[in-house]
Amino acid sequence: MIPMDNSRRTPNAVVILILLVVIGTLLHFLQPILMPFLAGLTLAYLWDPTVDRLETMGMGRTSGVAVVFAVSALLLAALLLVLIPLLGKQMYVLAAKVPAVIQWVKQTMVPWLNERFGVGLNDMPLDELKSALMENWQSAGGFMKGLVTQLTASSFALLGILANLVLVPVVGFYLLRDWDRLVFALRETLPRTWEPTAVQLARECDEVVSAFLRGQLMVMLALTVCYCTGLLLIGLDLALLVGVIAGLSSIVPYLGLVIGIGFASVAALFQFGDWVPLLYVMGIFGVSQLIEGMYLTPKLVGDRIGLHPVVVIFAVMAGGQLFGFTGVLLALPVAAVIMVLLRHLHGRYRASTLYGAAQPSEPTIVSEAPSVEPAAEED
Repeated sequence: MIPMDNSRRTPNAVVILILLVVIGTLLHFLQPILMPFLAGLTLAYLWDPTVDRLETMGMGRTSGVAVVFAVSALLLAALLLVLIPLLGKQMYVLAAKVPAVIQWVKQTMVPWLNERFGVGLNDMPLDELKSALMENWQSAGGFMKGLVTQLTASSFALLGILANLVLVPVVGFYLLRDWDRLVFALRETLPRTWEPTAVQLARECDEVVSAFLRGQLMVMLALTVCYCTGLLLIGLDLALLVGVIAGLSSIVPYLGLVIGIGFASVAALFQFGDWVPLLYVMGIFGVSQLIEGMYLTPKLVGDRIGLHPVVVIFAVMAGGQLFGFTGVLLALPVAAVIMVLLRHLHGRYRASTLYGAAQPSEPTIVSEAPSVEPAAEED
């Protein structure tokens, strides 16, 4: 019997499964305090390549981190100062259109459905819905004022929110500054027999997660710009609101397209009162999807994630059900890592005796037979 080489032994799947269960349990119980740490970890992970490039240019690690955080803070502040007032105005425009939409549904859509398909919708409480929406919208300012008053009165709640906001950049700064040392220390902590396989899996997971976090976020941003620009060019009042919602929804494949077309079509129909602008809306989203499918996704994401759309939807819903908003943020990166681990386990299973894989045999060398000259006929 040939002895097994311990140096080539890979991590036990049972041990890995136990570690994953323990980590998942800890995440579940520590969920209320995880948000600032996860946000800081994400910032550190995203900006580590940029800081590494600054180091190669001769800048110190701490100085590079400070530059990255300063530029990021300025860009975020400028974006919020421009975006929030515009979105607020468009929310008021949307609220003003809601009564007209409900009136159109009552006077046009319901009779048409009754005539064509015999669908009895006359008992729908549209008037009550309209009144409720108007009352709630008119009291929205009072609700927000009351909410701010309660938060201000409750010192603990206000301090908790401020602490989380302050912790995010602080945690991100220290993690980013010590990122390389933390990764090296973690690698040195691994058992020596586990280290080669663990490093290989970590590299594959890094490729997948970085492709998602950096690539998919860039795709979402590009789609948001395309949607907003196109809808602004046709003069849609809710262009910015529709574009932002559709762009953010594109994190789930085709969800942003469906939501964007539906929302933009209804808004264009009520604003212009004609069917021609609907063709423009279809063209905007169609061209944007062509750009996304033919250039943005292959260039920024590639095929390294490989998550089926159904898996993406399930991962987002499962993450939200298990861990709330934190789970939604972690769903797709965790699903991508699980995909890499399952691919590795599947490969080992296919090579195991349990699967019944045939052992590779020695290749058969087929030599070319020498040509034989035809025998000369005897006289």
